[in-house]
Amino acid sequence: MDRSPNQLLRRVAAALAGVIAPDGEDVVSTGRVRNLEVDEDGVVRFRFVLQAADPGPLVRQARAVAEGVEGVTKVRIDVKLPAAQGQTGQGSGSVPTNARPNRGTPFGPGNVPAPKPDPSVLPGVRRIIAVSSGKGGVGKSTVAVNLAAGLAASGLRVGLMDADIYGPNVPMMIGDQQRPKVNGEMLVPPVAYGVRLMSLGLLLDEGQAAIMRGPMIAGILKQFVNQVEWGELDYLVVDLPPGTGDAQLSLVQTVRVDGVVMVTTPQDVSTSDVRRAISMFERVETPVLGLVENMSGFTCPCCGTVYDLFGSGGGDKLSADTGLPLLGRVPLEPAVREGGDSGSPIVLSAPESPSGTALRGVVQAVRKTLGDQDA
Repeated sequence: MDRSPNQLLRRVAAALAGVIAPDGEDVVSTGRVRNLEVDEDGVVRFRFVLQAADPGPLVRQARAVAEGVEGVTKVRIDVKLPAAQGQTGQGSGSVPTNARPNRGTPFGPGNVPAPKPDPSVLPGVRRIIAVSSGKGGVGKSTVAVNLAAGLAASGLRVGLMDADIYGPNVPMMIGDQQRPKVNGEMLVPPVAYGVRLMSLGLLLDEGQAAIMRGPMIAGILKQFVNQVEWGELDYLVVDLPPGTGDAQLSLVQTVRVDGVVMVTTPQDVSTSDVRRAISMFERVETPVLGLVENMSGFTCPCCGTVYDLFGSGGGDKLSADTGLPLLGRVPLEPAVREGGDSGSPIVLSAPESPSGTALRGVVQAVRKTLGDQDA
């Protein structure tokens, strides 16, 4: 492992980014951790600016996390207490809670470098694609499972990582809930439909809840990256949880993501959330490949009338506003739900159905967007 001060600095910054304050934000991006330095002897120094609502143990947690980074020999923290009510002067030795980090430095907020993905992680994986959404219930996992199954059906080597820690439904949807085997310190992912799978749902007992805070989520994702025998893959598809939280940030700070597929439904309440998620990925310099509009319309099996149960045109408008391509529209079809419940992705069980055809089109659109010439 590279023990140079610069590399150690980045590892410490990445570790501290997993410490979550009471406001739900990490202590690095909010500027609580400032002036982070690491010397040749592995001594870490930084200033910790407590805010009014921060508990005292937050500093101890940051110290413990920094001390746990390999190569760190000592941690020295300069703690600044929050300003008392009405105090904003510099002479008090306190930092006002509304103070803004110095943005003129190369490292931006809090003078701390944003953790960058290590290009040496997952060297056998050619492409990493994340599937995300602004809100839950839009069919994100359905798209992720069918994308992975469709890629594998094309003869490609595919893995599927279920990063939706609180709702690990991928094993059920792909029809494989066997526990992974253990090879030394590595987990061997089970294979379903030619897809190598890893999910917290494979490690928990049925009905067991995943009760954990942000730093634990980051730790689990890093284990899924570093302690799973993915082997040689053409594509690793990552099913992210909805929103813009710990899992998204941990992923893009750990591995290089070639692109994100955003899933939405046509109605405004979904597309508005997707806009925020797109903005987040842009801020962390992760490309968004395009949009998938799910539940685009329901065709009555009796009369053939199309009902727009979730509205219409949302995907087209979002595409026009953001400049992102609309990779496909997936109609609302009972067979999709049935396939998810039975573990039979519709791209395989009913590839010629309207939804199966649409999702196969998404598979090809993703490959084309990434420049895979054989798509």
